[in-house]
Amino acid sequence: MDGAAVQGQAARPGPPESEFPCPSPLPRRRVQVMGRVFFDLVYSGLTEEPQPGTEVQAAHLGIAPGGVANIAVALARLGLDVGLSALFAEDAFGDYLWSLLDYEGIDLSFSARVPDWTTPVTTSVAYGPERTMVTYEHPAPFDVATLLPPRYRADAFVLSLADVEAGWLAALHTAGPMVFADVGWDLEQLGSHDLVQKLAHVDVFMPNSAEARQWTGQADVDGAARALAGGQRLVVIKDSGSGSVALGPAMPAPLRVPGLRVPVRDTTGAGDVFDAGFIYGTLAGWPLAQRLRFANLCGAESVKLEGGSLAAPCWRDLKAFWDALEDERLREDYRFLPHLFDSQSSRHPCTRACPTLSALPAAGTGPWPAVAGSDGVAAADLPSGPADQGPQHGAAASARVSSARRSTLS
Repeated sequence: MDGAAVQGQAARPGPPESEFPCPSPLPRRRVQVMGRVFFDLVYSGLTEEPQPGTEVQAAHLGIAPGGVANIAVALARLGLDVGLSALFAEDAFGDYLWSLLDYEGIDLSFSARVPDWTTPVTTSVAYGPERTMVTYEHPAPFDVATLLPPRYRADAFVLSLADVEAGWLAALHTAGPMVFADVGWDLEQLGSHDLVQKLAHVDVFMPNSAEARQWTGQADVDGAARALAGGQRLVVIKDSGSGSVALGPAMPAPLRVPGLRVPVRDTTGAGDVFDAGFIYGTLAGWPLAQRLRFANLCGAESVKLEGGSLAAPCWRDLKAFWDALEDERLREDYRFLPHLFDSQSSRHPCTRACPTLSALPAAGTGPWPAVAGSDGVAAADLPSGPADQGPQHGAAASARVSSARRSTLS
């Protein structure tokens, strides 16, 4: 997923922005994240750019959950009720990923431990404002959509278009929940007929600028936004340090929000953290400009640390930004923040990436109460997974998934 350092509506039409003079805190909302989780090794603080046949030293190494875990962790730290549907290998890396995500308060009831499979591993090397990644993974043994029951309840789903089938996505979207999606970097798939079909069933599409330009063949981000927007869909393009561009229904032109200037240590996962901030603001009903600024802030805070998902900010980090902010123009742009701080409860300190597994938290140690259900959530009649992948996967997984549903406030 995108490593944009900074950033830039809601999907289905809502009240005009004038009805939201002061953004409200987000009531408890259920968000289901679906996709692949990776074991990330993130190197930063390199003395020089790596060259073939050479060795360079890194000042920092962070070990953290990656892939869709980036956005799941960021959403949980903002206080949403986050469920994750993903596969975890029954190996040491899988143990670490499961335990840490459980510690972050993410509901793993609809994830599964899989025997005879290996954990996908990504090495990310950050140098300057960008990073290079190398990934090793075996194909997933079955579709994560098979882990969800037919009438699973959620306010929103977050997924990658490459990880779901078009028919399943169409049925999900018809059932009513808001669908947020991005797309992985795959030159053979970008702009393919299959992805175009899937895009028709997405409310908010959030590619990075390279993906958007590759998909559309447009030379500039504004042109790509115009090509990707359609119907009731909102397109938000992450344009790295330049900020973000958004274009949605009834908007005569794209809206650009410039990025924040911050010291950059590692951009791994910053685009996903941006997405989390934008989803939070969308579900809270904020106007577009505030959503973009808040997403911009979340993404910018994450690049100050190494470690992808574990660099995602908690509310205390966002408050520290506000307390230290002296620029009058920026204080005007972010004047909605103090109102949010008053509504957020503190939890345990944010876990940060470190170069060892010795600090692994025990599964289930997070101080979150188990809850029986999610109040105020719209029912969604989910389609079943592909028939040829069979119910035995869900049945086998049920013996190896967490029975508790955990919720957190950051």
